Amino acid sequence: MRLLLMSDTHLPKRAKELPARLLAEIPHADVVVHAGDWVDTDTLDLLENRSKRLVGVYGNNDGPGLRARLPEVARVALGGLRLGVVHETGAAQGREARCAARFPDLDALVFGHSHIPWDTTAETGLRLLNPGSPTDRRRQPYCTYMTAEVADGRLRHVELHRLPRR
Repeated sequence: MRLLLMSDTHLPKRAKELPARLLAEIPHADVVVHAGDWVDTDTLDLLENRSKRLVGVYGNNDGPGLRARLPEVARVALGGLRLGVVHETGAAQGREARCAARFPDLDALVFGHSHIPWDTTAETGLRLLNPGSPTDRRRQPYCTYMTAEVADGRLRHVELHRLPRR
């Protein structure tokens, strides 16, 4: 099972549209994951219409329209993998222990908010992934997103993709 992970799209404030390369990945993904800060419902509509399956949450910049359609935390079973999605996890320092305590029932957690790519594993085995932002690099050198595969209940082939500078 192929996953496409993104967060913090902030449309149309930080970009007019999702990058073409990211959009081209959608048909190849069995599940598209968005970890919040969509900002507009048009992006949610687009991903719902183009994705085989969409798992998303709202973020701190998402208004009532998005909050009415999305949860704050999502939990799904994907091929035996227990995956969670949340927008904010707090400060980087202590993140692994904090998230492992908050989400003891998960194998992997996708989060956003910082726009900073992140891939670590807590002592409990919880894998923490932040795909960064495909539209707003902030202080990062590139805009980014991630792909991954789920096989035999495990997350495999996690890859961070850098997008060309606009």
